[in-house]
This record gives sequence, structure tokens and C-alpha cells, in this order.
Amino acid sequence: MNIKYLIKLKENPERFTGSELNSPIQSLHLDEIYELELTYNNGIPFPTALKELLFLAGDDCYVLDYGLTTDRKEMQDDARLWLSEFNRNITRPLFVIDIYNAGDQFLFVYLDEHPQDPTVYSAYLPEQTYEALPWIHSLNNKLSEFINYRIGKPRVD
Repeated sequence: MNIKYLIKLKENPERFTGSELNSPIQSLHLDEIYELELTYNNGIPFPTALKELLFLAGDDCYVLDYGLTTDRKEMQDDARLWLSEFNRNITRPLFVIDIYNAGDQFLFVYLDEHPQDPTVYSAYLPEQTYEALPWIHSLNNKLSEFINYRIGKPRVD
């Protein structure tokens, strides 16, 4: 696959933090990506930058947290289950790229916008007891910008 948007991730397959080397990125096979497209986007190809992310680091990525899930399908299904548990609904096609906070928060891209490099959004599912951001809000970064930014930052686990 030709990489157009995530060149920095391709060129940095692993990263040092202090004196430790993080696990190198691990890719998904194109057949696995196609199966995800069938399941979560009705067979419509994913945006290019998302497809590159899955191809380069869909099985493991040092700048994203895939939680305790065994694969991207389980991660998608878990996030959709959490939406239901918190009585939240997203009607647009989406793909979760990062989960955290013990099952009540995730990052995702809408699959029906920016066919090349979609915007990253955050979903915070619990009811908020203080005035804050809406439960879904844009991070104001395209997926490639978000990944590139995180490559330059130390990861906090």
C-alpha cells in the first residue's frame, strides 16, 4: 500500500521513551481491513488515512490505546455497547481509533466525511455534572495531524 498521509508513522515504526523502546507498530493485513470495511462501512472503502493507520498499525500502535481488546472488531463492538449502556446514539458511520477511561470514553472518526483524512472526535459517554464540552466534540485535527502530533509526544499510560 502506498502511504500518503501517515509517512511519519511509517518512518517511525517504534519509539524510545527514556531508555525503553516501545513495542513496534504491528499492521493488519489488507484482507482484515476489507472485513472491517464490510462490517462497519457497508463495504465502502475507509478514508485513506484510516486505511493507512490500519495497514501500518492496526494491530498495535504506540500512540493509540486499543484497551484490553484483542482486535479492532472487538474494539468497535465494545464502543457501540458502551454507547447503548450510556443511552447515547451516533447515527453516522464511525470507526473507533482509541479507547480509554474504563469504557466510557473513546476517540473516533466519522466514515462519511473527508474521504482522504477525516477529523478526529472524542466521545465522553457519562452525563456531565458541570458545564463542559458536549459529549461528542471535535479535536480539531485531521487523523494524520493527530497521529503525527502523538508521535512527537511521550505516551502516558
